[in-house]
Amino acid sequence: MKNKKHTFLNEVTDQIKSKEAKKFVANELSYHLKETKNDLIEKGLTEEEAEEKAVKQMGSPIKLGQQMNKLYRPKVDWLLVILFVMTLVLGFLPMYSLGYLHERHFSIYKIMIALISSSAALGIMLVDYRKWKKRGWLFYTIGMFILLLLRYFSNSTINGLPRFRIPPITIESQMALPFFFLAWSTFFSNEKLKVWKFVMLFMIPLFFFLALPSVSNAYIYSVMVFVMLWWSKFSRKTVLFIWAFSFSCLLLLGIISWNTLKDYQLVRFLAFLHPEKYSDGRGYIILHVKELLSKAGWFGNHLDKEFIPEAHTNFVFVSFTYYYGWLFAIALVLILSLFIARIIVVTHQIKDPYGKLLLMGAVALYAVQLATNIGMSLGLFPLIAMSLPFISYGLMPSLLNAILIGVVLSVYRRKDITGNHGIG
Repeated sequence: MKNKKHTFLNEVTDQIKSKEAKKFVANELSYHLKETKNDLIEKGLTEEEAEEKAVKQMGSPIKLGQQMNKLYRPKVDWLLVILFVMTLVLGFLPMYSLGYLHERHFSIYKIMIALISSSAALGIMLVDYRKWKKRGWLFYTIGMFILLLLRYFSNSTINGLPRFRIPPITIESQMALPFFFLAWSTFFSNEKLKVWKFVMLFMIPLFFFLALPSVSNAYIYSVMVFVMLWWSKFSRKTVLFIWAFSFSCLLLLGIISWNTLKDYQLVRFLAFLHPEKYSDGRGYIILHVKELLSKAGWFGNHLDKEFIPEAHTNFVFVSFTYYYGWLFAIALVLILSLFIARIIVVTHQIKDPYGKLLLMGAVALYAVQLATNIGMSLGLFPLIAMSLPFISYGLMPSLLNAILIGVVLSVYRRKDITGNHGIG
C-alpha cells in the first residue's frame, strides 16, 4: 500500500517543474493523506482500506499535479524588478549632468556597477532564503572577520576610512553590513536568544565599526538591529525596555561626552545647528548646498556648471536637484520610496516569520540610507558619509542595496511554498 501511496505522490510531483515546490507538495500531500487515513480508521476501516481510500479521495494525480504546478510555481515580483531597473538607469543621470560619462573610466565603471548589482540581485533571488536560517553564526563570523581585517590589517584608506585591497578586490567596512543583516535575521528568529546575548552580540560589531572609525556604518548597523528587534522573539515589553534603556544610555553618554569633545568635533556639531556663524569653515558646505537647492527651480539648471561637493556620492541628491529641478527630484524620491512601500506590502503576504524578519531588516537598511541622505542634503541631518540608494556612484553602496532587493525577491519567490507542514 505504501508503494501505491508513493506512486501517487510521484505522479503528482512529476507534473511540477520547481524542485522546491516538488518537496513542499510531497510533504503537504503526505500530511493530508495521513490525516485522512486516521479519520477513516476512526470510522472503522482497516489501515490498508483507509490508506487506499485516502489516496482515491485525492483524485487524479496528473490533474492534481498540474494544479499544484500552477499554484506553487516560483513567483517573481515584477513591480520590484521594474523599480530596481528603473533606479539603476536613473543612477546614470547625475553622472551625465556632471560630465563624467564622457570620461571612459567613469562610464565603464558605472556600467559595470549596474551589471554587477543586477547579477547579485538575480543570483540571490534564485537562492532559497530558508537555507540561510541555520547559518547565522557563519554570517556573523564573516562580518566580524571583515571588521577585524580592516582594523588590524588595512593597507590603504579612502576619505580616512581603512580598506584592505588585493587588486581587483577592495574590502571596506560596508561589506560587513549584509552579513550582519543575515546573522541578526537568524538570531532574532531564535526563541532561545537571551537579552544579555543580544547586548553582547550587538556591541562587539558596534565597537569595531566605531574603532575603524566608520560612524556612518555604525549608525546604519544600529538602526537596522533596533528596527529588526521589534519583530524578534522577544516580548513587546522586553523590546520596549531595551529601546528605552538604550536611548537613556545614549542620552547619558552624550551629556557626559559633551565636555570632552575636541574642538573640531564641537565646531562640526555647532556648524550643523548654526551654519551662518561658521560660514568660513564647517558651515560653508551646508550653506552652499542650501544655495544650490534654492537655485534649482522646478526644472533645474541644465547649462550652468556650479561646484557641488561630492556631487556624485554623498551629495548626489543635491546635484540631481540642481541640474534636473525639484519636479524630477520629487519624482526620484517617490520612486525610491516605492521600494519601501512595496516591501511592506509584500511582508503582509509572507507567512514565514523568518521571511518577515528578512524583509523588515531590508526595509530598515534601505530606508535609513534613503532618509539620512536626503535629510543631510536638506540640512535636516548632520553631514556624514551616506549614499543615496542606487543613485550614488560607487560599487559597494549599489551592491549592498542590490543584495537587499535580491533577498526580498528570494522571499517573495517562495511565499507560496512555506507553511506548517511543508519545508521551511
